[in-house]
Amino acid sequence: MPKRIGAFGEVMMRLQVPGVQLLSQGNTLNYSFSGTGVNVSSALARFGHEGALISRLPNTSLGEAAAAYLRKLGISSSFVIRGGEYLGLYFLENGFGARPSKVTYSNRLESSFNTAPEETYNYEVIARSLDVIHFCGITLAMNDSVRHHMKSLARAVKQQGGTVIFDCNYRPSLWGTEGYTLAKPHYEEMLELADIVMMNEKDAIFILGMSSVQAEREEQLLELIPAVAKQFDISVIAGTHRSIHGDNSHSLRGFLYKNQSFFFSDTLRFLVYDRIGAGDAYTSGIVHGELTGFTPEQTVRFAAAASMLAHTVEGDTPMASEADILRAMTLSVGDVER
Repeated sequence: MPKRIGAFGEVMMRLQVPGVQLLSQGNTLNYSFSGTGVNVSSALARFGHEGALISRLPNTSLGEAAAAYLRKLGISSSFVIRGGEYLGLYFLENGFGARPSKVTYSNRLESSFNTAPEETYNYEVIARSLDVIHFCGITLAMNDSVRHHMKSLARAVKQQGGTVIFDCNYRPSLWGTEGYTLAKPHYEEMLELADIVMMNEKDAIFILGMSSVQAEREEQLLELIPAVAKQFDISVIAGTHRSIHGDNSHSLRGFLYKNQSFFFSDTLRFLVYDRIGAGDAYTSGIVHGELTGFTPEQTVRFAAAASMLAHTVEGDTPMASEADILRAMTLSVGDVER
């Protein structure tokens, strides 16, 4: 049965320089709207669930454009509140070869979402309307007010018997000079509330301060992820390991830890057209597999294929359907489908 899924997060305007130009080279920008909550709720709606965004947009032309974009993606705006003055922006310069992609934020802390007052969201009403809710560590980094909304919503959904998903998604630039010291207690609170968590061994080491005697990443993963699941009573932990090659191709291998066992996808190697949002595609694949009753092996393979396909389209938001992903799991790269 389709689930009612909400995602709490900011809607941002993405302004992209065409091709692989630098901002200093280009004189035009293509715009769209995105954000982790947008990406996850849209992807899950595409898989047949009811996807809703919990956010706040300004009463301006930009707010109207963002709302129209959400409707086009099939996202319910029942919990999108109007208020505030600004929409957060980010500028994207696509990388190529040795030069990585670069994101530059503008006006983010003053956005409608990040300045929402305490009474903005009715936590109990939202919780009664959802089966599942998704939160992101990027949102957790914004400010104390946003953190209050986030934790209050998570608690309300848990009290109603719903499922809480938390994607660690730590961004060093958003936590200021205090970094991991400031972030750790907030992450621990969210992990205590979460049922499904997206993280890897680096999050356990750097955010939670855990240590490992192992030198290799996979050995650290095998040691630390079960310890995190046990400490915080988490049902499912999933994530990826990525390698970047000199020919602009990437390799990605997904993992899922459930019922005290690890499950891994094959290592997928592919060329990258647009990397932004591919992690959200992986998260959506894991969530869909869990909610639909896939086996753990099917879930992690589905999520890895979803992430791979997200690298092949322009824009942050995953565009693949369940059928597209299932086909990608069985077919090799080939000629035009006719």
